[in-house]
Amino acid sequence: MEKSKRRFAPHFIRRCFVLIAGLFIMAAGVAFSVHANLGTSPISSLPYTLSILIEPLTIGTATICMHVVLVILQIILLRKNYDPFQLLQIPAAIAFGYLTDFFNWVLDDLNPELYWQQWICCIIGICLVATGVAIEVMARVICLAGEGFDLAVCQVCPKLKFSTMKIIFDVTLVVLSCILGLVFTGKLVGVREGTVAAAICVGLLTKQIAKPLRLFERKFLM
Repeated sequence: MEKSKRRFAPHFIRRCFVLIAGLFIMAAGVAFSVHANLGTSPISSLPYTLSILIEPLTIGTATICMHVVLVILQIILLRKNYDPFQLLQIPAAIAFGYLTDFFNWVLDDLNPELYWQQWICCIIGICLVATGVAIEVMARVICLAGEGFDLAVCQVCPKLKFSTMKIIFDVTLVVLSCILGLVFTGKLVGVREGTVAAAICVGLLTKQIAKPLRLFERKFLM
């Protein structure tokens, strides 16, 4: 009952809009990372590789497919303990996927050739993704399916810390991306130094950005 009251409180609608804003910014960050051509963030590495290998598939639609699979895995893992409210991860994934494709289209002419220009785009992407994640977390509505899957595994295996599971999950996505790229193209696809930079920096930046956002949350979302 308490959960239900929290979800449908007057501030819930505001939190949904904040979540959408977070997805909007995060999708823009992913698009900048793609166009930087230095490797995408770990969570986007597998969808990006699939979009390169399977021609009709875009990074956005590949992201949606991956998130749906992750939601199904959450249901299998948690069974009767699965909270149906978390099915909202699917519309969130659809919005995130289409927004990613939209920003890829908007940035279609952005193709930096010089290495330092690529790094500027990569840094912009990392900052936008970190900001989007911080806003998504502040919204406190749902998390995206990647984090949802990590939480589900931690719920089944209580001794496993979320931070550890997130590292395992991110590394798994990158390894899968590398294997697919090497097997089908003979080279790495979407995994480069920018992937490592994103893996290190996004979490650190998210923590810093979250601090000033707390004031906004207390004023407008509580």
